[in-house]
Amino acid sequence: MKNIYENRKYVFGALLFLVVFIFIGKLLSLQVLDKSYRSTANRNVLRYIIRYPARGLIYDRTGKLLVYNEAVYDLMVSPNLVEEFDTSVFCDILEITHKDVDKRLQNAKEYSYYTSSPFLKQVSSETYAVLQEKLYQFPGFFVQPRPIRKYNKNVAGHALGYVGEVDEYTIENNPFYKMGDYIGISGIEKAYEEVLRGEKGVNVYMVDVHNRIKGSYQDGKKDRSAIVGTNIISTLDIDLQEYGEKLMVNKIGSIVAIEPSTGEILALVSSPTYDPSSLLGRGRSKVFKTLSSDTLEPLFNRPLMATYPPGSTFKLVNGLIGLQEKVIFRQTEFYCYGGYNSGSKHVSCHYHETPLNLPEAIQNSCNAYFCNVFRRILDNPVYPSVREGYNSWRDHVLSFGFGQKLESDFSYKVKGFVPMTSYYDRYYGKTGWSSLTVLSLAIGQGELGITPLQMANMTATIANHGYYFAPHIVKGIGGETVIDERFYSKHITTIDSVYFPIIINGMDMAVNGPPGSGSTARIARINDITVCGKTGTAENPHGEDHSIFVAFAPKDNPKIALSVYVENGGFGATYAAPIASLMVEKYLKRKIIRQWLENYILETDLIHSEKEN
Repeated sequence: MKNIYENRKYVFGALLFLVVFIFIGKLLSLQVLDKSYRSTANRNVLRYIIRYPARGLIYDRTGKLLVYNEAVYDLMVSPNLVEEFDTSVFCDILEITHKDVDKRLQNAKEYSYYTSSPFLKQVSSETYAVLQEKLYQFPGFFVQPRPIRKYNKNVAGHALGYVGEVDEYTIENNPFYKMGDYIGISGIEKAYEEVLRGEKGVNVYMVDVHNRIKGSYQDGKKDRSAIVGTNIISTLDIDLQEYGEKLMVNKIGSIVAIEPSTGEILALVSSPTYDPSSLLGRGRSKVFKTLSSDTLEPLFNRPLMATYPPGSTFKLVNGLIGLQEKVIFRQTEFYCYGGYNSGSKHVSCHYHETPLNLPEAIQNSCNAYFCNVFRRILDNPVYPSVREGYNSWRDHVLSFGFGQKLESDFSYKVKGFVPMTSYYDRYYGKTGWSSLTVLSLAIGQGELGITPLQMANMTATIANHGYYFAPHIVKGIGGETVIDERFYSKHITTIDSVYFPIIINGMDMAVNGPPGSGSTARIARINDITVCGKTGTAENPHGEDHSIFVAFAPKDNPKIALSVYVENGGFGATYAAPIASLMVEKYLKRKIIRQWLENYILETDLIHSEKEN
């Protein structure tokens, strides 16, 4: 019996020792090893103030400042340190209601009771000056400075883009961003976010029981300076951009202007547009909601995201393919008696002299001519079937950058649409369609979907006699004219360079032909500048046709290539050609001589007149 009690005594002693050992170990872990409790204690005596870096500045190609920064202040709150305070005085300073205070405090508590979070963002400098003097009366609150964007001119909203607060998805997937941080949402701001944003810093302060700063912690040894973002030189000519937006007031559409020799985007106009400064400050959410619900879609970036049939401007491409495939030559003529007829198929055309050769067909924009060319391409006897002929035609088309995302530096862009043979196979069967079935492609109609950026790029390609550089919006980073190497790479088409002068000759004749010669774009003439262009009228099943014009100038050593789309503008020569011509004049001469033409465009209102009708 004695042995049993002695054994129990030893067992009990061992268990007691084990329990004491566990408690000691736990205390050691909590007080010495576990940093989280120390961190919580530190938060009660230390204040960490994030130092947000100023984003990099954005300039235009000539060095004019477009986007800079201005200081505002975020009022932060640490719920665990908040004590009773005079809410009436607090509300008067901040111009908010008692209900706002309760709601914002509750949101802060739900986010974290111990971690500070924004209570009221983007307090103005004027309000901050008043608040700072009385901040000691509001325990748990402190102010954190941050820079916001400012614009020298309220233009180029779609190109420059805007900055907004990060969402939860971004925070979860990118450790750089925390709640309350800002990030580029669109345009240059988004595409070059990592260049522009800089690196955040932090200042660590000691605070007393009244939440007042008593000095730097450890003499600032734990502080980290913010690193300012890198400046960017854009490719935009802001004067040309501003002029383009002025011309497009009360019109829906776009202007894209490119420097052919580099692929640099000189102007990117989307109309209707928006004032980029309106998406700043505490009223941003309300403005964004208004813009988003606007039926004219001012936030929609038409140059990059809208797709249209290219209309007769696409005849330039079909002419080049016909030459490359050797189914036509410069002097090849076709007759046109009011259009193209084959069986029950009829494609109408306006009256002009007949027959015409290739440059004359471009000059007069003859539908019949290019229907003949297109059918010769697809029915070329060197291909065993129309499907092979079509695939060859499509490969040529793709080499101009159509049907794919151009390698630009914009984050948002679409591919457009150039149908594959499988598309028609689904509707007609592999042997159920012919060149006549898809004849509308001959004149840039049918299923084709092309973006304005792609059309401007096509025009630059023709100006370059067969190659293009990927269109891009940034010219230099950090004072260096060094950009991504892909923008220095030539994209060469499948068309031999010897054929481009034939097409360019036709574009010259379309603008500069003598009166009565059938030139469809004489309104785009500039006396001492040889403009080469092509009109287009894209059919629109929902209303008036779209007015389109592509052009480059001067004819020799081109400096600018552009596309203009005016939705519901009718014939290409009615609005698109004059707008393009004025843009060329503005860029090359830096002033407008033809005031009558400018007044005609500025006085045109296609939005409100359509509503009235």
